[in-house]
Amino acid sequence: MAKTSALPKFIQLSEMLIREIAAGHLADGARLPPERDMADELGVAVGTLRKALADVEAKGLLDRVQGSGNYVRYRPAVDSVYAFFRLELLKGGGLPTAKVLSVDRLAKPAGFARLGGDTQGHRIRRLRSLDGVQIALEEIWLDGATRDVIAVSDLSDSLYHFYRHDLGVVIAAVEDRIGVDVLPDWTPDAFHLRPGATAGYIERVSWTATKEPAEFSRTWYDAERANYISRMGKG
Repeated sequence: MAKTSALPKFIQLSEMLIREIAAGHLADGARLPPERDMADELGVAVGTLRKALADVEAKGLLDRVQGSGNYVRYRPAVDSVYAFFRLELLKGGGLPTAKVLSVDRLAKPAGFARLGGDTQGHRIRRLRSLDGVQIALEEIWLDGATRDVIAVSDLSDSLYHFYRHDLGVVIAAVEDRIGVDVLPDWTPDAFHLRPGATAGYIERVSWTATKEPAEFSRTWYDAERANYISRMGKG
């Protein structure tokens, strides 16, 4: 059964601000609105917003000046929940969410990228959105030895958050191969494109800090709704 499992609200707000800063929608040095006005605009409690701002500040992207306000400080690399999520809306940014379509423990496909020694793997299929707009389908594989059972209810919008906090696996590096492919035959009716339609394609291998492969994934995305963005050395 498909399921959406949202991250805590303050993390959602923090990640939204981080992605808005990365996309240039919040410029370096810009002063954010007063906290009560900002909370009203976002429809959240002031306490929730302040918790999110504290997280953004801890990541070095915000100066909170007593009696003056909160000021954006751009940094090119930030350790955020979506640090490795490269898809953005055409206008830039967008808060990622995910609907889990299925989680299955299966034999790894022939020619599968090496992910530990187990003959089986966990296959996760998801529908991804940005600011509520459908943009992509994902198929992610983890080695069967990472955990005996992974249930739909275990997963949140961010798999890397799940890896870190539930599996003790921290992704330190990724390799993406970008191309074009057709949507797979398992494309759900809930997706706005049909199986066989041409889409952007990302094939990824992810590694831990000890250079052990931890994840293999395939993503099909609608290039008329989203771009693949990789920022390096932007200052």
